[in-house]
Amino acid sequence: MGKRARILVVDDDESVRKVLSTILEEEGYAVDPAKNGKEAIKKSKVKFYNLALIDIRLPDMEGTKLLTKIKDTTPKMRKIIITGYPSLQNAIGAVNRGADAYMLKPFDMEKVLETIREQLRKQQEERKYCQEKVTEFIETRVEELQEKKTVIHKNPR
Repeated sequence: MGKRARILVVDDDESVRKVLSTILEEEGYAVDPAKNGKEAIKKSKVKFYNLALIDIRLPDMEGTKLLTKIKDTTPKMRKIIITGYPSLQNAIGAVNRGADAYMLKPFDMEKVLETIREQLRKQQEERKYCQEKVTEFIETRVEELQEKKTVIHKNPR
């Protein structure tokens, strides 16, 4: 990753925010907590986050609604819904609104860390793929312009 990955932890339960923040910081991540959706949106507008852990039930909005409101960053922020109220309906709603993963409380921290690593790896792959596509486009465009220049010089009007 080079720089430390930045993670936004959005949960109204202070103890959950503290535990996740402490463990993630010990793993080398830069962590920023938010206690509700409004605070998460505000923070995401001023800072880049690689990943957000979002509780499905927040005091001011549903976590699935926050998924659609939270500012996308480039490369796209990875979003993981966390819930103590698992249901098929919640899982489908989260995925349909842009969640990249869905995790259950109480946490198996090894699984949480594994999921975060996997999502950050996917983000890196997407970034690399985008960079390769931009490079390919530029190289192709340069070739097209060079061919056009050659044609113009061979056939001046």
